[in-house]
Amino acid sequence: MLFRYFHHTTIAAITLLLSSIVASTHSLADDNAKFESLLADSWEHYLKHHPIEATDIGDHRYDDRLAPASLKDHQKKTETYQAFLSRLNDINVASLSEAHQLNYALFRTEIEQAMEANEHHSYLFNVNNRWGWHSYFTQLPTRLTLNSVEDYENYIQRLIDYRRYNHENMEVMREAIKKGYTHACDSMKGFEESIQAHIVKETTDSIFYSPFKNLPANLSVKKQKRLRKKAIMAIEQNVIPAFEEFYALYTNDYAPKCQTKPGALHWPNGKAYYEHRVRQYTTTSMTPEEVHQLGLSEVKRILGEMQTVMEEAEFEGSLQEFIHFLRTDSQFYPKTPEELVNYVSAIAKKMDGQLPKLFGHLPRQPYGIKEVPADIAPKTTAAYYSSGAPDGSRAGFYFINTSSLNSRPLYTMEALTLHEAVPGHHLQIALKAETDLPNFRRYGGYTVFIEGWALYSERLGLETGFYQDPYSNFGRLSYEMWRALRLVVDTGIHYLGWSRQQAIDFMAENSALSMHNITAEVDRYITWPGQALAYKIGELKIRELRQRAEKKLGQKFDLRSFHDELLRHGAVPISALEDIMDSWITAQKNH
Repeated sequence: MLFRYFHHTTIAAITLLLSSIVASTHSLADDNAKFESLLADSWEHYLKHHPIEATDIGDHRYDDRLAPASLKDHQKKTETYQAFLSRLNDINVASLSEAHQLNYALFRTEIEQAMEANEHHSYLFNVNNRWGWHSYFTQLPTRLTLNSVEDYENYIQRLIDYRRYNHENMEVMREAIKKGYTHACDSMKGFEESIQAHIVKETTDSIFYSPFKNLPANLSVKKQKRLRKKAIMAIEQNVIPAFEEFYALYTNDYAPKCQTKPGALHWPNGKAYYEHRVRQYTTTSMTPEEVHQLGLSEVKRILGEMQTVMEEAEFEGSLQEFIHFLRTDSQFYPKTPEELVNYVSAIAKKMDGQLPKLFGHLPRQPYGIKEVPADIAPKTTAAYYSSGAPDGSRAGFYFINTSSLNSRPLYTMEALTLHEAVPGHHLQIALKAETDLPNFRRYGGYTVFIEGWALYSERLGLETGFYQDPYSNFGRLSYEMWRALRLVVDTGIHYLGWSRQQAIDFMAENSALSMHNITAEVDRYITWPGQALAYKIGELKIRELRQRAEKKLGQKFDLRSFHDELLRHGAVPISALEDIMDSWITAQKNH
């Protein structure tokens, strides 16, 4: 294309220009190579410092260890982030390929957010009312694929390493206690039970011993005996003592120093910390007050839709009376855990058959359904998703909570299943793992997209034969309301000074969620500030982009293509998603 301008140019000038083009090409190649080298180095650093995640994705170099977790390790992260940032600053962004320009922007955002989080001492919050380093570790026996003697030996080494890992996390917790970074008392009640559950009298009753109960038949009796003996020794000498030490620290030191009032406002520099969390989880510049007002407007809108659905159910009474009826009538609740699991399984299988109507490209990885482990079920929400292994050695799993069955209404299970399994978390995360995106995007991503997509997925049931009776449709609206209420309650607690009871009352007045679920959710928001904001913010943006595409493309709009484009870039922040989809709309319009 360039040569059309050179008809009357001298040979010398052409030679000089060609030289500059070659030099420019080399510069472009150099910057792309420098950026790819940086991505490779940062990913290597991540795997080394997150060995269980490395195992998860099929990198087995660190199968015998757990993550470094000391105060010094956390504080050193700032130096690492600064070094990566310096290397980023040394790259000419304009010289990068179009794909790498997006990668550069996303990677830089991640580094800057991580640095900001470290400045706010986020690492001092190494427990919340649902999780801690110990509960993360308890997932290990079911998370690993154990086939060979080496696999079992590596697992035993991780059992041995747990005492070191526990000591380092306890060091961080002591620092949190010292500096006043503890959670609210009411929200942490019962947390010690999740520790105590693993202080067993019989070693063979430990969840950590479970992989040794049915060793592979191809292992000799001698090898099996040796592995079991080593496992028992590792659990007795390292794991159980570590849980005992943590239990003592939590009950004797942490619990007595818990916060009497909920919210980030009561932590050192808490207001600024929460503003950071809002930016981090929404990927916007919205203030907490703006998020709060958006939540109030969404609550008002959804209440109107709820009123309409109640009238369709021909219920005679007020909305509050209808909600009371749904909360208390036994016809809406499962009688046994098996009934609940079978119910959600049928919903998931029904949606499997509808997926080709919504997507042109589907993931290869399958998913299954499991019950939430008993040791965490009482303090855990209604369900969650655990991703599979990219190498195909483990499926994704939709975990359904079968505790407190009188708080698990069946009319909400369609929305819940579409959110956690397909077309929600499993489909989106499995597709992301099958892309050729850089590893930090392939295996990571932004909560605002991940949870926004899952909430949007609940609504896709309206287009695929779900919510056929007013009760299940009310359940869908109740779940949408649940996410709208989060915008109000999370900001209310952490920025506006709401009490725990005020938050519980507001949710009870405006949703059909059971009181058990409401209390568990409020305690979750109190001990996990900002995370709950991502769902509705992300979902509203996806709905807005779809409406924009439908309006601009008219007859050219294809829902399957829209969804494929939305998902193929991984879990990106809102600003990047908007640019991506606007470019897609323009391309489709001009096609």
